[in-house]
Amino acid sequence: MPNAPQDQIAPLLTPEGWDLLASLGPYREDASFELNSALRKAGHSPELVSAVLTQSRLRTRAEAKFGEFASQMLFTQAGLEQATRLNVAARHAQRFAEAGVSHVADLGCGLGADSLALASLDLTVTAVEQDETTAACATVNLIPFPNATVVHADATAVPLDGIDGVWLDPARRVTSTSGTTRIWDPEAFSPPLSFVESLAESGMAVGVKMGPGMPHESVPQGCEAQWVSVNGDVTEVALWFNAVRRADVRRSALVLGPNGAAELASAADFGAGPAAPVGPVAGYLYEPDGAVIRAGLVADVAQELGGHLVDEHIAYICAPALADTPFARAYKVLDVMPYNVKALKAWVKQEGITVLDIKKRGTAVTPEELRKQLLPGGRNAGKKGAGKTATLVLTRIGEDRVAIVVEPVATGT
Repeated sequence: MPNAPQDQIAPLLTPEGWDLLASLGPYREDASFELNSALRKAGHSPELVSAVLTQSRLRTRAEAKFGEFASQMLFTQAGLEQATRLNVAARHAQRFAEAGVSHVADLGCGLGADSLALASLDLTVTAVEQDETTAACATVNLIPFPNATVVHADATAVPLDGIDGVWLDPARRVTSTSGTTRIWDPEAFSPPLSFVESLAESGMAVGVKMGPGMPHESVPQGCEAQWVSVNGDVTEVALWFNAVRRADVRRSALVLGPNGAAELASAADFGAGPAAPVGPVAGYLYEPDGAVIRAGLVADVAQELGGHLVDEHIAYICAPALADTPFARAYKVLDVMPYNVKALKAWVKQEGITVLDIKKRGTAVTPEELRKQLLPGGRNAGKKGAGKTATLVLTRIGEDRVAIVVEPVATGT
């Protein structure tokens, strides 16, 4: 049975534990067994060695979200899975700062990522966390900021006197001995969405992070919904109320990538806005970013590109010309074929294809299974500089299933 989270944190909150953790280099899975043995031979207890190695592994994983800050922070497995990336947390904090908010309660602060970002903008932060172990981690993580205070309490029961802004990141996972499980019902979150709405009704500046799969019908009226993607991965939808809501935005897609940030926004409610025409597969195929799709802004992108949808229910766009856009990935259309496994297998053989990238939308085909059927040996076998690489896009147009041969196009965004 895995150790409970508190068993993995408590040994670190001692001079011996903290010094030992600080002495380790970057975590390497292939060297963990030998390191475990060496630390035990050096006289450290099995409990401390386990806690230190677990934390070292989590710190290494956390670098993707926290960069260089990860090496000085404490993490739990569940907390890291839900923690906001630091570059996204900085944008949350900026909202409150630009709205003139001075004291923010971070209700359900988790490991303290958003509190860290808020405190770094000199805002006063009251970080509230119900789980004792997670609260201990947040306390350590926020030590550099005297303007941040961690409170171990139920987020729904903390007095908000003197506080003019609230940020919430409700717990959307439950932890058991077998790991963590995602919760889908917003009323089962901790705290629930109804609690968030009650805070907003008081007129306070309120922001809340929700899972990116939140259906449009669940988004409350009177708020702005912003879907965020980081390097193509849709990480959240943030709901903004009152002073931190932009009056002219109902929904938006914020795309963060290696070349910076780009946002597409609409004042129209869900289901409104422009309608894109439908046309043939030709010219260039565009695959919209996931945040664009979640925000219901595919037609807006099609309009910007001077293009059309290939099917009114499928988020693929075609346009006659190549355009540089941060909101979609571009491919040059080379061929369009009916979806037929036997014909596709013959095509793969005829073209000498050894590496096949398969994308799909609007069809139940599993790319991994189809690749096994099409390629000799059932898997990508090409080496760099050898064989031939191809990209297939599987989708449907009306009632017809099609396979589109495309070539990825490098763009500047």
